[in-house]
Amino acid sequence: MKDSPEYLKKRAFIERLMTFYGRKVTLELLDDLQITIHKVHLSRSNKVEGVVATILQRAKERDIEVVYHDKAALSRISKNAKQDQGVAVDVLSAHYLHVNFIAEYFPKQYRLLALDGIHNPQNLGMIIRSAAAGNIDGIILPKRNSAKISPLVMKASAGTLFKMEIFYCDTLAPALASLSNEAEIFALSSHALKSLETLTLQQKSIFVLGNESAGVSAEVLSECSHSVAIPMNRGVESLNVAVTAALIAFKP
Repeated sequence: MKDSPEYLKKRAFIERLMTFYGRKVTLELLDDLQITIHKVHLSRSNKVEGVVATILQRAKERDIEVVYHDKAALSRISKNAKQDQGVAVDVLSAHYLHVNFIAEYFPKQYRLLALDGIHNPQNLGMIIRSAAAGNIDGIILPKRNSAKISPLVMKASAGTLFKMEIFYCDTLAPALASLSNEAEIFALSSHALKSLETLTLQQKSIFVLGNESAGVSAEVLSECSHSVAIPMNRGVESLNVAVTAALIAFKP
């Protein structure tokens, strides 16, 4: 049975939502009028006092829907029952889009980072921060086998999470395959013969950063045009993935 257009539209909207959890984080997001809040989710077990009372007041002031759930349902939304404090919030970011929008956003040229198996949320946040500060147009972030957008990522990004174009996909290899005809795709590898230092970039370039310990996966590597290394001195074999992202972001 074929999915209806209404269902597909609703699913596409839900996929664009970033869900955060925790009372302090939710209040911080509600206080930022530049951020579009879709819904606030509360556990019925919360006492309406302190921060929870302030959250309700801010939601009312901004005319944001508040939905109440039992603890189990709330934890399914937050995906972190131990730390959600009975509160979650859905954010609709204008900068969080499906990977299919890359060509529309950047028809002539782009420099992108693609993340393959980056599991540490602090690393993800710092990568976003470096990309936003440097010459990166967007980040390709798969929903599977990757750190999720979370309060830890938001904190590590130091306020840049909602300023950086993030293009989501289900898994990375098919997304790169769809872009391989228009872009040069470089896998970062300490064993590569090509050097980032001497690399001349094409109009459309994608740099793939691999897992913190295992590097770029074989499946993703097969979709890359080249491998490239960062030259290092004194026998140093590798760099933190967020540092690598910063070097790419500020490459002339």
